[in-house]
Amino acid sequence: MAVPYLLVMPGGDGQPQPVAWPGTAEGQTTWAIPVTIPAGTPGFAVFVPLVSGAAAKPVEGMTAAPVEPEPVTPVAAEPVTPVVATAAAPVEELPDDELEEDEEQDEEAVAPPLVQHQSGTRPFAPPSGAPFPPHPVVPPFRPYQTVPRVMGPPRPLPPGFLEARWPGPEPASGWRVPVAVLAGGLVAAIVLPGTRVGIGWFLGGFALVAAVIAGIWPAAAALPKADRAMRAVWAGSAVVLLSVLAFRNAWWLVTFCVLGALGCAALAIVGGQRVRSILFSLVAAPFAALRGIPWVAKHLSATGDRHGKPRHTQRVAWSVIITVLFVLVFGALLSSADAAFSQVLSAVVPTVSVGRVFLFILCALIAVAAVYTVAAPPDLSTIDKPGTARLRRLEWGLPIGALVLLYSGFVVVQATVLFGGQHHVLQTAGLSYAEYARSGFWQLATVTVLTIAVLGGVTRWASREDRVDHILLRTLLGLLSSLSIVIVVSALSRMYAYQKVYSFTGERIFVMAFELLLGTVFIMIMVAGIRWRGAWIPSTIVGLAVVMLLTLAVLNPEDYAARRNIARYQETGKIDAWYLRALSSDATPALSTLPDSVRRCTLSWIVDDLDEPDPWYGWNLGRENARDALDRVGSSGIGGSSDCQRADQFDLPKTR
Repeated sequence: MAVPYLLVMPGGDGQPQPVAWPGTAEGQTTWAIPVTIPAGTPGFAVFVPLVSGAAAKPVEGMTAAPVEPEPVTPVAAEPVTPVVATAAAPVEELPDDELEEDEEQDEEAVAPPLVQHQSGTRPFAPPSGAPFPPHPVVPPFRPYQTVPRVMGPPRPLPPGFLEARWPGPEPASGWRVPVAVLAGGLVAAIVLPGTRVGIGWFLGGFALVAAVIAGIWPAAAALPKADRAMRAVWAGSAVVLLSVLAFRNAWWLVTFCVLGALGCAALAIVGGQRVRSILFSLVAAPFAALRGIPWVAKHLSATGDRHGKPRHTQRVAWSVIITVLFVLVFGALLSSADAAFSQVLSAVVPTVSVGRVFLFILCALIAVAAVYTVAAPPDLSTIDKPGTARLRRLEWGLPIGALVLLYSGFVVVQATVLFGGQHHVLQTAGLSYAEYARSGFWQLATVTVLTIAVLGGVTRWASREDRVDHILLRTLLGLLSSLSIVIVVSALSRMYAYQKVYSFTGERIFVMAFELLLGTVFIMIMVAGIRWRGAWIPSTIVGLAVVMLLTLAVLNPEDYAARRNIARYQETGKIDAWYLRALSSDATPALSTLPDSVRRCTLSWIVDDLDEPDPWYGWNLGRENARDALDRVGSSGIGGSSDCQRADQFDLPKTR
């Protein structure tokens, strides 16, 4: 095998001189490696021939460096007909004028044609023995030029939820919105009775709603009619729930009414109607209160009109501030100067305290949230978008079918308990009927809540690709809802049986009402499954919760519990005196009818709560009725702590 040599091109000024193709003799062919170079590429063309080392003749001006051959592993390949070239005669130097003509022709030259070969496409080669065309002159070398990269403007980030769905109202000016916020917050802070219940809660809520309507009415009138009607319903529900505090005193009932009023106010402000938008409303309303402060403040930010005179809004604001300062300063001086005037003033106007300031800030923030959000409500379409069908038939059918079978077995057992009664329970469970009822109510209530969550998730994410999916899903959900209603009935029967043994309480009446509400939810799910339209269920549940609280307020649960305990005392001679004396003034008229030995203990605590008279904004119907009942009994019929030491003889066992 011939030893290959590497031909090294010597450096020099100007164009490289053409050289003859190396070979052993004239007309002898040598090997060449076909190389394709794109047209217009600047540089030098260097050919590396493979010739026999012994026969190779060095060319003048060229130096040859031996290269050690690398071992080559033979690889079987298809025979390829090589391209051969005939060594050309030495090339003579051309005159300068002819060289310039060749350069001009070289610029217009194109790449040699390609011919299809057995091993692929290769450059065209003349037949054996034909001389090569004259060697083209390489154009002058032009170095590469770096083109600076022009950076375009940064790609803008996609708009967030606030920018796309809740940009807020446009900046505005005027006195209407700031005065409405200040007036609503100030009136509500004055009339709210603080930690006591009274008619002031209703008046404060009504004042806030009226102030918001007056401040934002032009924007509210532009809302769609259905949206405006729904917001009005929630606002009215909030005010009605606050009115309960003017009639009832049970701490747990008034607490749920205040929380329910705040929830209805959030729905009136933001306007959610489905599960996710309702939850979003509870979070968005406080956020709107903080976000709307700069917007309300901008109504007063203008320093004057184009003539430099103060605006009318600033005049009104300064007048209100000066009026409040005058009333506080001169009222305090006059109150300290005369005791009778001080008593009258304290009965009409509440004392300014840290609590009052906090109430003013809280009520003003509620008004800010309302005017800011109603002026430009958020777009809740992306929040209430329908769920994606992710669960296939096997993924939702298997667990729901298992729950149906499990609930069916439980219902069969409950049927034997309901029809077998207390005797069956004593024989099978080894417990008293009251213990059996108490041990299962809270578990069944938890099962009811979890079942509603499961039904909501399945209806949202279960796939309904064909008719079989529709029929199977409706059947399973209908069976699960029907069995859950039976579980609700079982839980209610357990709690009622427990109260027959251990007396009624207001809290137990409340949990029974809540369990009844859950049973109503299952009925609504079954109705919605007929046409597969359930978007109305979430808002309806909230409305039913409001109706439940108002129904309990009309029932007066603590008075009802006291009367049931009195009836049980007349039948059995036992009464839970320790519980009855902790009831609010709602139960005082009923407790005043007890015999003297028990009445003195049950009325011993309520007297301390009714000793202090109520201001006009703290009037409460329940406390007024309680005072009338105590006046009929007289001070001699009301005992103290010593009278309760004998209450154990009337009380039930403590192990309940």
